[in-house]
Amino acid sequence: MEVSQFFKSLIDSDSAPVVICDSEHIVVYMNPASVERYHIDLTGKSIKLCHNADSNEKIDKVVEWFKESKENNKVFTSRNDEENKDVYMVALRDDSGKLIGYYEKHEYRSCETEKTYAQIK
Repeated sequence: MEVSQFFKSLIDSDSAPVVICDSEHIVVYMNPASVERYHIDLTGKSIKLCHNADSNEKIDKVVEWFKESKENNKVFTSRNDEENKDVYMVALRDDSGKLIGYYEKHEYRSCETEKTYAQIK
């Protein structure tokens, strides 16, 4: 089995939205949670189509920052108190460290509600 199948399965099983873009802002993949949340599949289209001018300017600024150094890899973008989550943009790099894209990462701060080890029989 190809390792790419494992990565796709990992992303698809995440309950948080995952939107992966190349360095030109084209959406290369949206996991099922992101399609459900945003009610649209932008795969093959620019992520900028669903953002306003101010947000697009911020996206451009972050991507330029990612390009400046291999050390520039994650930036906090917003806090959503209603959903108790923080949102980040995270750089994606090839084996040489060159920026190949980025993704939006949601980190929920609420207590976990999934079954625990003790609940599995």
